[in-house]
Amino acid sequence: MSWIILILVGALCGWLASLIMKTDAQQGAVANILIGIVGAVLAQFIFANLLGIGGATAAGNGFSFWSIIWGVVGSVILIAILKALRVLR
Repeated sequence: MSWIILILVGALCGWLASLIMKTDAQQGAVANILIGIVGAVLAQFIFANLLGIGGATAAGNGFSFWSIIWGVVGSVILIAILKALRVLR
């Protein structure tokens, strides 16, 4: 059951981030899910591990309001990195 929740929260985070970054028309559902999951892990690494900001429980620690917030923040960062890499090509 936790995998299903991970996929659903990842899809929600990826979709919200793609709306914020205006890339929703370029991405499909699978890309939203992957960006949401990877973005949540990225947020966990950046905010909890590197910066020591508490409450960054984006990946693997259950579902909460903060997991969605941190997942969206990480997904926005990931989309910004991917957009920057596309410009460099």
